[in-house]
Amino acid sequence: MPLLEKIIRPKLLRSTYDVTIFQTPNYGEDKGYEKVYRISVEANNHEEALYQTFRTFNVPDLVPKDYQGRYIATRDIVFIDEGRRGHHYYRLQPNGWKRVNRIVIH
Repeated sequence: MPLLEKIIRPKLLRSTYDVTIFQTPNYGEDKGYEKVYRISVEANNHEEALYQTFRTFNVPDLVPKDYQGRYIATRDIVFIDEGRRGHHYYRLQPNGWKRVNRIVIH
């Protein structure tokens, strides 16, 4: 379905989202999130931005050369900053991305 939406929706209506990935030093921890990487993603909405981010950092051929973190996994957080339109945190859960209010960063 994403391909069909790209055909139907022109590029003029797409937005560029400022996406930041937060991970804990050790997999599975709930506290101590640290900023790992920041990237701009072009997408129609948050759902597509999350999909593009997950795909970029979980497919070995697409991972940026300067990325030092691990693959995006359960409990990792993606921060989408839209400037004046607000900022949103999403945490990867076993059943998909869930919006969270805030995170504790050290």
